[in-house]
Amino acid sequence: PGVLEPGEEFTYEWQAKPAGVHMYHCHALPLSEHFHRGMYGVIVVDPDPERVRENPRDYANYHGPVTDDLRGELVERAKSRNHEYPENDAVDETVMVMNGFDLNFDGDNEVYAVNTRAFAYGVGETHATEGEWEAGETIRPITVEKDVPHRVYLVNATEFDPINSFHTHSQFFDYYDHGTTLFPTHKNVDTIMQCQAQRGIIELDYSDHEPGLYMFHAHQSEFAEQGWMSFFEVVE
Repeated sequence: PGVLEPGEEFTYEWQAKPAGVHMYHCHALPLSEHFHRGMYGVIVVDPDPERVRENPRDYANYHGPVTDDLRGELVERAKSRNHEYPENDAVDETVMVMNGFDLNFDGDNEVYAVNTRAFAYGVGETHATEGEWEAGETIRPITVEKDVPHRVYLVNATEFDPINSFHTHSQFFDYYDHGTTLFPTHKNVDTIMQCQAQRGIIELDYSDHEPGLYMFHAHQSEFAEQGWMSFFEVVE
């Protein structure tokens, strides 16, 4: 539609496909400034189990024979991701949008965050000469029930930096790039990278962990030190 003037409006219509996690953002100049200031959002398209049953190869990065068992597994995976099916209720979900903030308008980020909340952890105190330390209070950790799988819809909306990342402590996870497949594109990893506007789905399982706080953060030290760090709090 081009650029809309104040008071104008335009309705977009499109087919919601492929299934996965996607983003929308402004395309008006200056694009980087608009994007950096938050003119973007997330769209999650659920896989339709019946379409998966009819066209399983569209949802699996797999080139072997499509057996009945494979088809059945893909359908069950689709149900767990579809918010209209009760199977989805067995999974806890979080949307995480990684973003940064240029505070002095120099085209470089000074603060990094997820969902705009930076420094969501407590800063500890150390006593270098005595070898002692004292932890700070964690600010709003993400509560994860020990026996409930956790799914993260992760989107990189960081402007002015080409790469962002997600890293967990004491946990490995499966990752689905763009969320367009029902089998993971990376299995048993604890760090993934995303370029600008890339997105994906992370599936975590803390069932074999003790209750407590488990850190996650960007694996660029600069990003973590400047705000992009937090904790999952595993509870019984």
